[in-house]
Parts: sequence; structure tokens; C-alpha cells
Amino acid sequence: MQIIQKVRCPNCGSEGERHYILESQIQRTQCPACDYLMIMCTHTGRVIEAYAPGIALRK
Repeated sequence: MQIIQKVRCPNCGSEGERHYILESQIQRTQCPACDYLMIMCTHTGRVIEAYAPGIALRK
């Protein structure tokens, strides 16, 4: 089962989507306006994959 929720993009503020994929305990947040993507495990909270154009990588 999958639940889709409308959210504001944390990168640009545009309207994005958050997909909860219950079988695999995955949460995917994506924004079509700026190409933001974050995939994380809902059980552990760990980030599996992330892409945020325009956000500088901290060192």
C-alpha cells in the first residue's frame, strides 16, 4: 500500500509529494520544480538516497 501526501519542498518551497510505501517501510519526498529527492527508512530514520540541487554539501 502507498500513501501520497502533498507537502512543501524543504529545498525550494514549491508543492511536492511525500510517498509512504508501507510494505518496504520507505518514505520518498520529491519535488518536480527543483528536482529535490530524499528517500529514507521510516523504521530507522536513516537516509537511503538524497539529492538536493542548490544546497551546498557541508564538510
